[in-house]
Amino acid sequence: MLNHIRADLAIIRERDPAARGPLEILLCYPGFQALSLHRLSHRLWRSALPLKLAARVLSQLGRLITGIEIHPGATVGRGVFIDHGMGVVIGETAEIGDRCLLYQGVTLGGTGKEHGKRHPTLATNVVVGAGAKVLGAIAVGPNTRIGAGSVVVRDVEANCTVVGIPGRVIHQSGVRINPLAHSALPDAEANVIRNLMERIDQLEGQVRSLQDSLRAVVSIEGQPITDKRFGEAQSLKDREILEFLGDQSHPRD
Repeated sequence: MLNHIRADLAIIRERDPAARGPLEILLCYPGFQALSLHRLSHRLWRSALPLKLAARVLSQLGRLITGIEIHPGATVGRGVFIDHGMGVVIGETAEIGDRCLLYQGVTLGGTGKEHGKRHPTLATNVVVGAGAKVLGAIAVGPNTRIGAGSVVVRDVEANCTVVGIPGRVIHQSGVRINPLAHSALPDAEANVIRNLMERIDQLEGQVRSLQDSLRAVVSIEGQPITDKRFGEAQSLKDREILEFLGDQSHPRD
């Protein structure tokens, strides 16, 4: 147990630039406090003696003090860091690997009232962003990032980035992730919209070419045509889409 606590202290010093020393971590970091109490309650839960009630009472005390609820039956590896932590909920059969990072509002929960294994398993070095929900008896592979606010209900392979509701794998590589680089998460919805806009541009170009050909044919017959469908209104709608995407580099006038 002492080795686990030392590893928890070391990972906070490594990953949090605001941590100034062990005493500050002991007194002011609710994630560290909650994990330390959990390691004790987990020992009581796994004890041969009937101490499960004592383990639950201790876990509720930890919840009252820290705002983090960890069921004493959950298995937590070494060097786990719960950053800020308020509102984190970890279910009874959840398993968290070494060096995982959980932000505030994370839920490792179940999807129903079934018995047995009903909570997720996180492999080593998994990062779960603020407010994300990982639900059910699923497995999340090592070195995976789960974006803030995502809801993950399916297994995830190693070295992936998952975002959205439901969570979708949008990137996979063998590169080890930087656990603190949350601003580097790609915007999957914006990428899809950009791709659709490019396809619309191509289709509009083809329509214009056909219209030009039609005008040329009709003008030969002395019946010129006018078409205003691609005027100012269309450009205004395009600008609204680009503003939504935060992209000012491709105006479509």
